[in-house]
Amino acid sequence: MKWQPHITVATVVEDNGRFLLVEELQDGQTVFNQPAGHLDPDETLIQAAIRETLEETGWDVELTGVVGIYLYTAPSNGVTYQRVCFAGKALQQRPDYPLDHGIIGPRWLTRDELLALRPQWRSELIIRCLDDYLAGPLHSLELIRPSL
Repeated sequence: MKWQPHITVATVVEDNGRFLLVEELQDGQTVFNQPAGHLDPDETLIQAAIRETLEETGWDVELTGVVGIYLYTAPSNGVTYQRVCFAGKALQQRPDYPLDHGIIGPRWLTRDELLALRPQWRSELIIRCLDDYLAGPLHSLELIRPSL
């Protein structure tokens, strides 16, 4: 089998000390994650982050910077993910937007509330991205170059 990392994006969205998270079902269990997902063909990383945030939360966001780039191998299945994590600002909620299959809905949580839900995290990347966002600095969106 050929090893191939999966390219994913995630978005940290803060509003007055609360963070936009996704409550979803995974293997019959409720888990929490940042709005995140896979890069689609012919899509930029920035487009993917905006799309995934909308599809999973019903929120339109404006990206404000790059939090970091992460390599993570999931212990549950051995799959390696490369995650590009963005920071974003919530613009407007679309309450009637149809969310992706398996999504229960968006949740705004403080860092402490998120820590209390640790057994329900989809991965350890959640807190790493959030803490890197809080520690700063954000990197310019210019770091992300368009395809040739």
